[in-house]
Amino acid sequence: MSTHGYESGRLNLPFVGISTFGKRPYVENWTEIEADVAILGAPFDGGTQFRPGARFGPRAVREASTLFSFGHAGSYDHEDDATYLPGNVRIIDMGDADIIHTDTVRSHANIETGVRAARAAGALPVTIGGDHSINIPCINAFDDHGDIHILQIDAHLDFVDERHGVRFGHGNPMRRAAEEPYVTGLTQVGIRNVSSTAKEGYATAREMGSDILSVRQARDLSPRALADRLPKQDIYVTIDIDAFCPSIAPGTGTPSHGGFLYYEVLELLQEVSKSHHIVGIDLVEVAPDYDPTDSTAILAAQLLLNLIGFIFHNQNS
Repeated sequence: MSTHGYESGRLNLPFVGISTFGKRPYVENWTEIEADVAILGAPFDGGTQFRPGARFGPRAVREASTLFSFGHAGSYDHEDDATYLPGNVRIIDMGDADIIHTDTVRSHANIETGVRAARAAGALPVTIGGDHSINIPCINAFDDHGDIHILQIDAHLDFVDERHGVRFGHGNPMRRAAEEPYVTGLTQVGIRNVSSTAKEGYATAREMGSDILSVRQARDLSPRALADRLPKQDIYVTIDIDAFCPSIAPGTGTPSHGGFLYYEVLELLQEVSKSHHIVGIDLVEVAPDYDPTDSTAILAAQLLLNLIGFIFHNQNS
C-alpha cells in the first residue's frame, strides 16, 4: 500500500475533512478553551421578518473558510508585506450554541453563554450568525467588561424599540445595545435607502449616541478618517453581510442595493484594528440558499479571517 503524501502527516486539504472554521481545532468542552480566538456559531433566524435562512449561515461560512485553511505558516500579503495569522495565533472552533426552535429567549441565552465562555478563556469571541438578533446576547455577554463602543457595518439601522410586540428581533439589536450602560455609543456605517425605520428612529438613535453614515457619506471619507470618528475606547464590531452590494453578496434575507464593495469594508476594518482595541466580533445574515455561487459565504469567511489577522498583527507589531 502506497503511503505517498503521508510521510509528513495528513495533508488535510481544503476539500476533505470536517469543516471547522479555517479547519482549526474543535473544542466541545467550553471550560477547556485555550486560544486567542474562539469561533462560535449562532444558527438562529427566528428574529427575521421576511426571508429566513440565516440559520444556515454558520455552516456555510465554515465550509467557505476551508478555502483559506493555509496551515501553520500563515498567509503572506505582498501589498502589506506582512504575514497574517501565523501559527502562534491560536484559533479554535467552539461549534454552535444550542438553538431551540421558536424560543428566542432560551436560544439567545445559549448564545450569550458561549460568548461568555470565550471571554472567560481570554479569547476574542467571533460569533457567526444567524440573523442580527444574535448581536443582542453577544453584547449582553460584555456587561462585566467596562465601556465599549459598537461599530456596526450594515444596510439597516436596526434601531426599532418595539414592533408588533417584538423587542428581540433582527430589527432591534442596536436599540437594545444603546440601552446598555456600558455601551457608550454606536458608529453605524452603510445605512441607506428605504427601510422600515421611521424618521423618528434616526432621531432617537442620534439622541442615544449614534453616528450614522450612509455608503455614499462613508465613501466621501477615507478609511482612516472613518476610523478616527470612533472614540478611543474598546470596540465591538458587528457586520451585517447586507452592508455589501448584493451584486457580490446576494445570499442574505434583506438585500439592499448600493452597498459597499469588498475593499471599502476591509480597509475600514484594517484602519480600526490599527487605532483601536477590538474586543468582540459578530458577522450575521448570511443566508446561503439565496446564493448558488457561494460567493456570499466566501466573502464572509475571507472578511473574518482578514480582520482577525489584522487584529493580531497590529497587536503584536
